[in-house]
Amino acid sequence: MSDFRHIDLNLPAGKSIFFVSDFHLGASAKGDKNRDLEKRIVDWLRRIAPDAAYLFLVGDVFDYWFEYKHVVPKGAVRLLGQLAEIADTGIPIYYFTGNHDMWVRDYFEQELGAIVSRDPMRFTVTTSGPTSRLFVGHGDGLGPGDHFYKFLKVLFESSLARTLFRQVHPDLATKLAFAWSKQSRAANNEKGEDTFKGLDREWLYQYCLEVEQQLHHDYYVFGHRHLPLDLQVGENSRYINLGEWFSRGSGYPYARFDGRSMELKYDKSGTGR
Repeated sequence: MSDFRHIDLNLPAGKSIFFVSDFHLGASAKGDKNRDLEKRIVDWLRRIAPDAAYLFLVGDVFDYWFEYKHVVPKGAVRLLGQLAEIADTGIPIYYFTGNHDMWVRDYFEQELGAIVSRDPMRFTVTTSGPTSRLFVGHGDGLGPGDHFYKFLKVLFESSLARTLFRQVHPDLATKLAFAWSKQSRAANNEKGEDTFKGLDREWLYQYCLEVEQQLHHDYYVFGHRHLPLDLQVGENSRYINLGEWFSRGSGYPYARFDGRSMELKYDKSGTGR
């Protein structure tokens, strides 16, 4: 566990840490659906901002993202503007890259001052009450199984893959990326990947058990799974999966940690609280 970066956070009284993942913004590239989702995300961000000490974006914020040296993908102007407003008020943003936005480069660091990580990170959160230990990451490629994806992840994250892809014209690259994403999502839907598999086959849960045997954390927070989960890991430890937003009709999941406990919540009524 010493291989993962560790950060100490101070959580002021009355403030919370908010966690959200898997917006997959751009998955509905045509029509109004994507813009409606973006507006909903922005509205939620505005409503939580007064209570937020930190904002954690836990991967796959975008369905596709690739940064050329002087070009970033078109769209998401409302989201980027709202994130800039949050950062400008002094709320730190932690961005964990996922499997759809693994090619984030330095844009969010330069424009938002965000802390960007391609690997899970450990946090010790100090409040006026008890100290809590968090383990946070997107979750792709962790735990047993999924060996073919782990191979692809290493390949795609290599400097060679980035360099080669950068030679492709952005219009063609974007078209190819969205086609790949759509095909992958259709295959996962056909295999029922977004349904609960049982504790013995939930790879992230198994990963949490493995980590917990080595070093205790009060909460493990991941995305990637597209399935909101709140599972007991040990006697005093829980695994929270943040679910996804791009196809949710019954509520939009996120987690809130107030220094005493973490709660998996749903933004349904427009209150965001």
